[in-house]
Amino acid sequence: MPTSRGRPDAYEAVFGALAHPARRRILLAVYFNGGAMTAGEIAAMFAHAWQTTTRHLQVLEAAGLLTHQRQGRMRIYHIERKRLALVSDWLAHFQDTVRQTTGEDQNVRTQKTNRSRGAGEARIE
Repeated sequence: MPTSRGRPDAYEAVFGALAHPARRRILLAVYFNGGAMTAGEIAAMFAHAWQTTTRHLQVLEAAGLLTHQRQGRMRIYHIERKRLALVSDWLAHFQDTVRQTTGEDQNVRTQKTNRSRGAGEARIE
């Protein structure tokens, strides 16, 4: 959603970038490779054209999720952890709801399990 100045909202940029599975895969790969990978290493993960990979990298950079440094002819991409924090901060709003739902679901499963165990047991007194 654009702001009053016509700039895209930070959340929109981040979640828009995360919407594509290839971009999520890039972020995971960079993360699990110590937070940095060259453009060539990233491109080698995909069967699609180099231009497609470049476009995904541009979207991730525009969203502030990746930055790059030049070392000679190589571009080395780095994860921007502070920008990723926007995602966890936004999702934190729902943690209490998730905990309640998960807790309620767990209680229902426990009650059903207890009932099913008790239904087939004969008491000997």
